[in-house]
Amino acid sequence: MTADSLLIQALVYLAAGVVSVPIAKRLGLGSVLGYLIAGVLVGPFALSLVGDQADVMAFAEFGVVILLFLIGLEVRPALLWEMRTSIFGLGAAQMLASAVVVGAIALFLGADWRVSLAVGLILALSSTAIVLQNLEEKGLRQGPVGQAAFGVLLFQDLAVIPLFAFLPLLAATPVGVDAAAGHGHSILAGQPEWVRIVATFAAVAGVVIGGRYLTRPIFRFIAAARLREIFTASALLLVVGVAALMELVGLSPALGAFLAGVVLAESEFRRELETDIEPFRGLLLGLFFITVGAGLNLGLVAAQPVLVISLTVGLMTAKFASMWAVGLIFRHSHRDAATMAVSLAQGGEFCFVLLTFVAGAQVLSAQDAALATAVVALSMAMTPVAFVLYEKLVLNRTTGLAEPERLAFDDGAPDVIVAGFGRFGQIATRLLTANDFSVVLLDSSIEQIDTIRRFGWRVHYGDATRLDLLRAAGADKAKLLLVAIDDKDKAVELVRAATDYFPNLTILARAYDRRHAYELVRVGGDEVVRETFESAMLFGKKALLRLGLSDRRANKAVTVFREHDMALFKKLAPVYGEEEQYAMAVRDSRETMEKLLTEEMRRLSKEEAEEADNDRAAKRRLEAG
Repeated sequence: MTADSLLIQALVYLAAGVVSVPIAKRLGLGSVLGYLIAGVLVGPFALSLVGDQADVMAFAEFGVVILLFLIGLEVRPALLWEMRTSIFGLGAAQMLASAVVVGAIALFLGADWRVSLAVGLILALSSTAIVLQNLEEKGLRQGPVGQAAFGVLLFQDLAVIPLFAFLPLLAATPVGVDAAAGHGHSILAGQPEWVRIVATFAAVAGVVIGGRYLTRPIFRFIAAARLREIFTASALLLVVGVAALMELVGLSPALGAFLAGVVLAESEFRRELETDIEPFRGLLLGLFFITVGAGLNLGLVAAQPVLVISLTVGLMTAKFASMWAVGLIFRHSHRDAATMAVSLAQGGEFCFVLLTFVAGAQVLSAQDAALATAVVALSMAMTPVAFVLYEKLVLNRTTGLAEPERLAFDDGAPDVIVAGFGRFGQIATRLLTANDFSVVLLDSSIEQIDTIRRFGWRVHYGDATRLDLLRAAGADKAKLLLVAIDDKDKAVELVRAATDYFPNLTILARAYDRRHAYELVRVGGDEVVRETFESAMLFGKKALLRLGLSDRRANKAVTVFREHDMALFKKLAPVYGEEEQYAMAVRDSRETMEKLLTEEMRRLSKEEAEEADNDRAAKRRLEAG
């Protein structure tokens, strides 16, 4: 590929993403589907605006490498223990159930048992990139569904390692196979099996030992130079170096990066590494999704449309049913189990690698591998669509429950409208009503309303983002709007609408985290409260008291921290969204806060010591007198 053609390809890919993703987001399809559609349109099987995308695909797969490195950074021993049920229970059960169901279907369709087993194990894997991106966009990443799905994906990533060792054993006629098939050129090609095994273990041991004992002093030395771009380059060098080492010995570069992340998970530089590499992840993953779309063989689909579409729908249905059943067995609700199932119903990035691998090992024929690859790619493209349909038909509706009775709004102007009457909204409301303020309560959860009304609360059913409902509730006459709904995107939408149409309202909004708080402020929130901030402050104060600090010092520590954090929040609002500037400002302010807090605590400690000396001296004088 010439430099000119590379620039043209880069221009086409970037332009396709910039145009299609905002349109897809506006239509409610999500960014992943936008990237996939862009890839299909510019690919060689549609408009053919780019040539063979193999070179770009090799570069774009580095986005998956970076993603798994960042996931590895989160896999601390404490997290593994905390999520042991999701990872080694739910994850293993999903993998086994999906492999059995998909393998049984392949066997029923006439495939050999070896081929059926290989296909079942490979297609049991799901797309880490698509699942996490979808859950993040839907606001489900941090909840029970997101945590369970993350555990399943983590187990799948770990399972790829033994799959590389096991799958070649399924070949009907054992042949020499390059273990690096699908991973580039291995220096071990043609070597005896024992040499490959020793070299593989040596490479893994090198990553573990080097990551534990060499990277920390190297990063300390680089950090001392206080050159952010060099630290970023060093982080990328680490990821690229480990990925290249794994490729040389015939292992997956992505798995090598994941292993490096796990080794560095306890490092004091973990957060710095995440911050520096995160921007590259988003860009390269977008490019990866575009190349997946461009690689979708529309010619094969056009030649055998019924077969390919039937297999794709069958795969997604089988994986959905398997994950849903496993979710119920592990005592997730029907709703959560179904949400996990629809999220994980596609094939994954490693399917492409493993299909190439087993084709080279002659477990699958080249024709079967190409067909399976098309099915995986199509399932990845259909997942955002399936999730959008599921969201509209299920998540935004509650089946089996009658809509609550529509209560009439009282005459007169309410003092406060509370949108969202969950645990957070209930506490605030009780404080308001105890002080004789009139309050109108809105909530969109049928289950929540049915429960709360039994306790005598007059809660009105409806979506608080609807202007007609807000007007009926008295928003044009009320003084205050409390936004306490769980859905982050809905909260932002409500604050924006209330700011535009009801300027008389003072808006107090509950934020999920600091980023959400900045979004709420940006769309017009007068005051924002992070939902866990004050409880965390109280938690920290109790810890200080338990460690022997006086009540005075503990209260002062909390006060100084709160005041500085609020000042910092306001100061950084203009640079929110500019990741590099924001990260540097946060780092600098953290150092300032630590100095202020330390100095204040030392001053108080000195004052308390002097007061204690004075008290003892006064006591001695009284005793002497």
